[in-house]
Amino acid sequence: MFSRPVRLLSTVGLCLAAIWPGARPVSAQNDLDAFMKQVVARRDDNWKKLQQYILDEREQIDLRGTNCRAIWGDRREYTWYIRDGFFVRSPLKFNGVTIGEDERRTFEADYLRRAQERDKRAGRGRVGVDLKDGVSVESASATGTPEPAAPSDVRDVDGLIRQTREPQFISSAYFLRFKFEEGKYALVGRETLDGREVLRVEYFPARMFGGTDRRRTGKEPSAATKARDAEFQRLMNKVALVTLWIEPNAHQIVKYTFDNVGFDFLPAQWLVHVSDLKATMTVGQPFPDVWLPASLEANLAMTLAFGQFDLRYSLDYHDYRRPDVTSKVGIKER
Repeated sequence: MFSRPVRLLSTVGLCLAAIWPGARPVSAQNDLDAFMKQVVARRDDNWKKLQQYILDEREQIDLRGTNCRAIWGDRREYTWYIRDGFFVRSPLKFNGVTIGEDERRTFEADYLRRAQERDKRAGRGRVGVDLKDGVSVESASATGTPEPAAPSDVRDVDGLIRQTREPQFISSAYFLRFKFEEGKYALVGRETLDGREVLRVEYFPARMFGGTDRRRTGKEPSAATKARDAEFQRLMNKVALVTLWIEPNAHQIVKYTFDNVGFDFLPAQWLVHVSDLKATMTVGQPFPDVWLPASLEANLAMTLAFGQFDLRYSLDYHDYRRPDVTSKVGIKER
């Protein structure tokens, strides 16, 4: 277990101006809380600042055993583009094999349908607004009219963003859906990250893990079940530490890491022992004043009766670009 630092600003008497010239003073814990409240509120603002852009994605997972021996791996490449006002994930290669056109079309159509249904379930996505001329237009998700098939190697990306729920490349990057919690932040100091001066803040959550993952059976959980769930969530929160690097003028998280520093409370330690879990997300600025995910990496180390295993998962979002009238979706020459 870790001891929480004694660097809470209520005991430090510093101000943010001394750490970051020109920024608003943060001289006490309540000022740091106010600052972090703005940071958390602005966390998801960026993905729809631009109404047209596309990007590429690489997804990779590797499982290694004793002596770093490779056991299993998977590598996939995608392109994201806007179709009927929704971001669509289009598969390009799986483990080096190019995805066929028919399979790609099927994947895209299914992805679009599910994205539209998510917006419908939220009571949104029935009417979109074309921000180019301010005219309200009804999307295909409301009319049920399927979009005409595009040519075999071209997808129309001239549409504007109409979806209201964040696309998967945003929700995957911001996998920590932490809530703002007063009094749970510690200002560590100023650092330089990728040429930018940023503030490093440590966050000790009390409510990150909540609710229940048990399947709904239509029956109210017993008091004993509720008590076990509550205790498990309390222990998970107790060992969690989130470190954030923040560009203070923009109130923008540019990187965060999630560490679970101990799992000794987990049951069945004789069967599996989780020794380390760490995840890191970084944000880049592919367009002026627009911050979007750049990478996500998660590492899990565990020991079973027959050896040590390490699992690594990574997402890389790259080549953000503004489309022309049409953009070719396919494998680019490397």
